[in-house]
Amino acid sequence: MAIAGQRSKPGDQRHVLVAGVGNVLRGDDGFGIAVVQQLAQRSDLPPTVKVVEVGIGGISLVQELLDGYDVLLIVDAVDRGGAPGTIYLLEPEVPDLAQWPFEQRQDFLADMHMTTPSRALILAKALGVFPPAVYLLGCQPTTCDDLIIGLSAPVKCAVAPSVERLVSEIRRLTGVPACDH
Repeated sequence: MAIAGQRSKPGDQRHVLVAGVGNVLRGDDGFGIAVVQQLAQRSDLPPTVKVVEVGIGGISLVQELLDGYDVLLIVDAVDRGGAPGTIYLLEPEVPDLAQWPFEQRQDFLADMHMTTPSRALILAKALGVFPPAVYLLGCQPTTCDDLIIGLSAPVKCAVAPSVERLVSEIRRLTGVPACDH
């Protein structure tokens, strides 16, 4: 594994972190966790791919990134106003904390208990462990606000296609050809 901040040399396989984000007690917010649980069962992932559940605490995502990765694939429920179950592959724009005014930086760093995934990415960038390529595989939720265990039908139907989409993206990003699983 690479040292924090160290990147692969040309010709090396790219190191990929796939991080499932979410709260399984909040209905469709558990989408990212459901997807990475299924992805982790795959036997056809390259050895340079690590699949983790980071829950809702962004600090654990930052801790994982300290190992040094070339690519981060985040899997999460994302409200983009589409039909429930719609899958999106996005490249998030992450602001540079160093460009913020002093007081705004101070407020941001004052309470790390509220480190959401978006805040974790800002922190990872500030610490110099932000991978060169970051993608978000998101699914439009039906609801994430209620205390419900289990995914809604449309989001549950999006889990298997999301796993296949991730496998396809991993193959594309690592240059590893398809294998039977």
